[in-house]
Parts: sequence; structure tokens; C-alpha cells
Amino acid sequence: MKYFTGIDIGGTNTKIGILNKNGEILNTRSIKTESIKGPENTIRRIWETVKEMAVENSVNIANMEGIGVGIPGPVIDESIVKIAANFSWGNDFPAKKMFEEITEKKVKIANDVKVIALGEQLYGAGKGYKSSITIPIGTGIAAGIIVDGKILSGSTGAGGEFGHIVIKKNGHKCGCGLRGCLETYCSATGIVREGKIILENNKNSILFQVTRGDLNKLDSYYIFSEAKKGDKTAIEIVDHFCDNLAHGIGTLLNIINPEIIIFGGGVSKAGDIIIKGVEKHLYKYALKMTIDNLKFAFGQLQENAGIKGAAALIIQDMDV
Repeated sequence: MKYFTGIDIGGTNTKIGILNKNGEILNTRSIKTESIKGPENTIRRIWETVKEMAVENSVNIANMEGIGVGIPGPVIDESIVKIAANFSWGNDFPAKKMFEEITEKKVKIANDVKVIALGEQLYGAGKGYKSSITIPIGTGIAAGIIVDGKILSGSTGAGGEFGHIVIKKNGHKCGCGLRGCLETYCSATGIVREGKIILENNKNSILFQVTRGDLNKLDSYYIFSEAKKGDKTAIEIVDHFCDNLAHGIGTLLNIINPEIIIFGGGVSKAGDIIIKGVEKHLYKYALKMTIDNLKFAFGQLQENAGIKGAAALIIQDMDV
């Protein structure tokens, strides 16, 4: 029996899973990333955890065919992390080389959003489709693009930096250095920023009352919750959010023409109000032929998407 390891490295925690050839998870565990201790320390602790998990599941480590790793930041050639986002490991970090030296296993590295997209494509909401775009919306927004079953990474690993499509000339300043990026409008922080601006002139709204007059207490959950209850100001804020999101998605549709869009991340928990809002505005930004048969869905794999997608980097290449 052949086995595979999927690793989802985050800024705070790292999720690890052992899977069989069918992508079924045998065991998972989460450990602290503690990147401040350096990459070698982190990778060695990850590998020790994998070996412990293998023993728990009566898996011979010799039958571990390979390791897939999802990590924040653009990745080149499934090997080099161009910019180690959230870590102080330096640019052009040789992640594959270091993992293979420590584990003595075949290793593939990919951006964390892209492996989530691959997981959903193969085992979740995108199963059965050839092309999909998975869009996690949280403190930021990005896109994992799958075309003909393969991850679109780009020449420098920046493929799918959806959040940095400029939708507003001279708009909000983004952390990337550009102005008017989609992320500054369509993320948890973006919708709150826009909400504060609108609420300054709508202090009689129920949404304003929820904050008890302190706009620093406003968060995306309250905005979507009050919109669902019918508060006109909250509805206006959500409508602006969905209009901007449709702008960004329309750009992707005209270039990629996917079969399905899959939403993930914390903000997506707001549910159908996002899909309905995007559908309302999408016709303004996308060719009709890209919309007619387009499906929308929410991710199905939840916390396991990164683990499954990372392992799939190896599973797809093996003669299983």
C-alpha cells in the first residue's frame, strides 16, 4: 500500500495529514509552525510528527511515496518560495531542497491557496470539472486557478494573485504598493473599511446601533448578518462588496472561462447572499458566454482542503 503526506504550513499552525492513494485521510494533526526558530527546525518537527503519525496508523514510513506542501507566498517550479510570506525565511527560500534533505522523500511545494484549489478540484466541490477557480475570502482574497486539472502558477509563481487586480483607479492603498486593488474592497478588512465609510453618513441604521456607536467594533459578520435581516445600510454595503467582487470575477471569466467558481474562507460563511449578489452584477463585467453555464459553489473540504490538495501534488504524479 502506498501512502502520501499533505502539509499545510500556516503562519501560526501547520496541519499535517497522511493519506492513501484515493486521497482519503487516515490521520491529521496540527502543530505550531514557530517559523521564528528557522526553517530547518520547523521542517524537522514536521517530519518527526509525520513519523509519529505513521506509527499510530501502522504505516511503514518506507511506503510513504512523497510529501506535498502548501505554503504562503509565490512558488516557482514546485520548489522555490519566491517570497516567504508570513515567515522570516528570506526570499528565494529552497523549500523543496530542504524538505528532501531532511525527509529523504520526493517533495513538491506549492502556494497554499493553489493547493486548496487543487483539493477542491479533485476531492471537493470541483470534482468532475476540468476547470475551476477557488476563491478564499478572509483577511485577504486570492484565487487558485485550475485549468485542465492543473494548477496555473505562472512563470514566477504569481498566477492567481486575484486580490491585486486593480478595480478602482486611485483607490485605497494596498499593502502590495498598488492602489485600488480588489483586496482592499473585497476581503474581511476591505468590507469593514467600506462599511465604516458608509456608516458615517447612516448613523440611524440598525447596523450602526449594533456597534453601539463605536465603528471600531464593526466586523464582516455583523454586516452580512444585518443585511440578511433587511437593514438597508448593511444591504448597501454588501451590494458594493458583491459589485466589486463581480468586477474581479468577471475579469477572470473573460480570461480563464472556468466551469465553476468555488468560494472559501471565513467571509464565505455568509452563504448565498454572496453568490446572489455576485450574479446580480456579473453581467456588467463578463461576456455572456462565460456566464451562461457557470456554476457557483462553496468549498466542501473545509480545514482539510490544504492537506488533500498538498498530497495531491504527489498523488497525481504517481503510478498508483
